[in-house]
Amino acid sequence: MKKQTKTYVLLGLVALIWGLIGFRILGALSPQPTTAPEVSTSSFSPTSVKERDTFSIVANYRDPFLGTLATKAKKKIPVRRTAPKEIVPAVDIRYTGFITDKNTRQKVFFLSINGQQHLMSAKDKIENVTLLSGTRNTVRVRIGNKLRTVTLTQ
Repeated sequence: MKKQTKTYVLLGLVALIWGLIGFRILGALSPQPTTAPEVSTSSFSPTSVKERDTFSIVANYRDPFLGTLATKAKKKIPVRRTAPKEIVPAVDIRYTGFITDKNTRQKVFFLSINGQQHLMSAKDKIENVTLLSGTRNTVRVRIGNKLRTVTLTQ
């Protein structure tokens, strides 16, 4: 075969292959409208369920390893448990002094709670510690639900 003949044959094969590929791509992109299949209706009747035959094993025979008869299990009496008491963590409180505002007569107390110093007046609450009242020598604080009197430290 001549060189030109081979080229024309191969060119025809390439055109045929590319034509098939293009035809498949166009067929996938624009599909034919399909009709929905027809559904036939039928009546449903459930089947009856049979009761299962049950049995129980009575193990009132002698234990083959211990040689004793089986005993009935004792009824357990429920143990009443009380709710755990609220545990208040230990709080280190130190009363270091107070100052008074001459105009309003309001007292501000210096309390050291867990190593941190705070300025508190009556009914202030910091870190679960509420200052109830105070005098020159003592303060009354509430920690959780417990009352505690703290004296002045120098």
